[in-house]
Amino acid sequence: MALYPTRNTLPEEIRVQSINLLGQSLATAIDVQRHAKQAHWNVHGPNFIALHLLFDEVHGASLEWADLCAERIVALGGTADGRVEQVARTTPLNPYPLQVKDGAEHVFALAAALAAFGEQVRIAIKASADFDDPTTSDLFTEISRGVDEYLWKVEAHHRSN
Repeated sequence: MALYPTRNTLPEEIRVQSINLLGQSLATAIDVQRHAKQAHWNVHGPNFIALHLLFDEVHGASLEWADLCAERIVALGGTADGRVEQVARTTPLNPYPLQVKDGAEHVFALAAALAAFGEQVRIAIKASADFDDPTTSDLFTEISRGVDEYLWKVEAHHRSN
């Protein structure tokens, strides 16, 4: 991977490792955006408006998570790649089910995507700390808090007690 020149004092090998982790998370955050918008557009049922608005919030938050990853990649001398083909090639998320209409089914599908992203980000927190990039680790911690919060809000629609 060729890096752009920068005065960032992190050693190149650390920057490359961070860029790789950030690129994986960028692709997943973009995929979460698409999952959330798919749910937002297609939800039906008695909780329509609450879920419609919540899914749009998840979409907005995932835009921010993607932006954090992309900007850190560029700050480290890399190139952020959010192209559709890159996202499709690298996302760990299962494809969003197209025939889902009922709110409960959308809740289940979006919660699965958020949980998978949360796991990926927690692994990235530890990995970036282990190879001594505390700034990137902190960025992943910030994203993790947001993902966990939205996972809680989405999953709350499954709980009745």
